Amino acid sequence: MLFADKLIHDLDKALRVVSGVVASSRPNPAGQIADAAMSDEEKRHSAGLMRVNHVGEVCAQALYDAQGRFSRTPALKQQFAHAGIEEEDHLAWTAERLRELGSRTSLLNPLWYAGSYMLGTIAARVGDARSLGFVAETERQVELHLISHLEKLPPQDARSRAIVDQMRKDEVEHGQAAKALGAADMPAPIRGIMKMMSKVMTTVAYRI
Repeated sequence: MLFADKLIHDLDKALRVVSGVVASSRPNPAGQIADAAMSDEEKRHSAGLMRVNHVGEVCAQALYDAQGRFSRTPALKQQFAHAGIEEEDHLAWTAERLRELGSRTSLLNPLWYAGSYMLGTIAARVGDARSLGFVAETERQVELHLISHLEKLPPQDARSRAIVDQMRKDEVEHGQAAKALGAADMPAPIRGIMKMMSKVMTTVAYRI
């Protein structure tokens, strides 16, 4: 693929991701679950949490696209492509749930995508082992974040819970795959910075 073609492809992908116009390759886990009655406050809370999850998937798309583009081995490119497809499912499911809750995706999605693409590029440039280590640590933190959302979602919001639980299972598999491919452990200061950045993102995305 020529550079110009790659650029056009990447721009088209970025626009679809930040706008939420993506399709899933798997059925929505909430597909057969009836929506329960919730108060307006409960709906707003569920929407805030699902908006955070949607932003996480916007970031995941950017990270995996960048790491796959700049990784050095075919096996890694294939793994990032596979994980990216599953993350795109998550993107579609969370966007659909936000619409059901009468809410919207984050207004800052272009910023989240651009920042994550830059981080993914840097991670890929420092070597495959470090790049995979970044994935493994990211997925570990995302898993903990999703577990906390399962605790915070309204008890009767079974549709959101089904989506979040399937996301959690997929993220665990992505982290395990990264470790199997030779992920290097991330230094403690880097893990701390990643956790701090995640905290900022989740706080802002819940509201904006």
